[in-house]
Formats: sequence, C-alpha cells, structure tokens
Amino acid sequence: MTTAQDMPQVQQCSATSCSYNSDSSCGAGAITISGDHAHCGTFVEISFRGGSGNGLVGACHRSDCRFNEKLECTASSVNIGAGADAADCLTYEAK
Repeated sequence: MTTAQDMPQVQQCSATSCSYNSDSSCGAGAITISGDHAHCGTFVEISFRGGSGNGLVGACHRSDCRFNEKLECTASSVNIGAGADAADCLTYEAK
C-alpha cells in the first residue's frame, strides 16, 4: 500500500488560475492526473483560494505514461502547467 510519504510531490504549478495554486505551489492535498492529455483532474477555477496541502500526486489514470505503475505515479516529482489545457502534467512521458 502506498503512503503519502511515497507519493511524488507537485514541484511546481504554473496554472495560476487554479484555486489551489499559491505562489506556484500546489495547495491540494493530492491531485489526480487524468484525461486524454495528462490533465490535472484537481484543477478548479473558482472565485476563492483554498487548500493547505503539499500537492502530492494521489492517482494517475494515464496508463500509457512511463511513470505510471498500477495507477500510481513513480516520478520523483511532477510539474503542472499549460499543455493542451491550462493544467496538465508536464512530467508525463509516453511509454
């Protein structure tokens, strides 16, 4: 079983419109990477800021990523930013 200590941290997030973003740091407790272009499924753009976590990768639904092992991210850390959408996993690498 994976513990929070084993989860990779969001090293940087340049999705400044995300309500979890605080000075390029992710404040979500854990994010999910999903969709057909490694989208940050936790991205939310609302009128207030929230979160107080350390931005860990809780789950990855991109089975075609070389860092995905049994739906968990094995990268040492990830960067989130503009890709196909405003908040994509920029660490994603196809197998």
